[in-house]
Amino acid sequence: MTLLAPHNLPFAGAAILLLLIVILQVIGAGDFFDSGDVDIDLDVDGAADGLEAGGFLESAFSLLGIGRVPFLIWFMVLLLVFMAIGVAGQELAISLLGAPLHPALAALLAGMGALPVNGVLTRPLERILPQDETSAVGLDSLVRRDAEIQTGTARTASPARAKVKDRHGHPHFVMVEPHDPQAELNEGDTVLLVRREGETFFGVHYESKLLGLD
Repeated sequence: MTLLAPHNLPFAGAAILLLLIVILQVIGAGDFFDSGDVDIDLDVDGAADGLEAGGFLESAFSLLGIGRVPFLIWFMVLLLVFMAIGVAGQELAISLLGAPLHPALAALLAGMGALPVNGVLTRPLERILPQDETSAVGLDSLVRRDAEIQTGTARTASPARAKVKDRHGHPHFVMVEPHDPQAELNEGDTVLLVRREGETFFGVHYESKLLGLD
């Protein structure tokens, strides 16, 4: 068995991509689990938000493990599972049929098998991995959620770092300014995020008269 055999080229490609991601992380992108990074916006939740709660697409994301762990970790596990299933499947085909499957067919079958297997594998990872790395949720889904000011005092044009949990219970760190230009949000305050502009969220205290205004 060799990963570089012609019938295993799709899986060799997955292995190379996985290795490349690891190398880029080591030399350029920093720690997988750096808790100091502000979250980036991914559109996975954005697609799900267009459906009613409990919709098919949202259920599919949950079943496949999307959003349970940081997206990069999810993708790396998927590559590993795809490669393992594909190579094993080709060996099985050789044993049973006397010849390997066409690489395209083998890749299709391996991909169909890898997605649900990856979803199963990411469930225990959800309890093991640090959860303050970006996971596959859209920033818009964090609006209308409570956030706790972690560091500093938030003022207009001077945001402070805050922690907010998504619907999966995973914490994210975002920058927050007061919705009321005259207000201040102090360290330790719990505020409601009412809107965002770019990477900055705007929050109000629950006793604020502005609560509920656009």
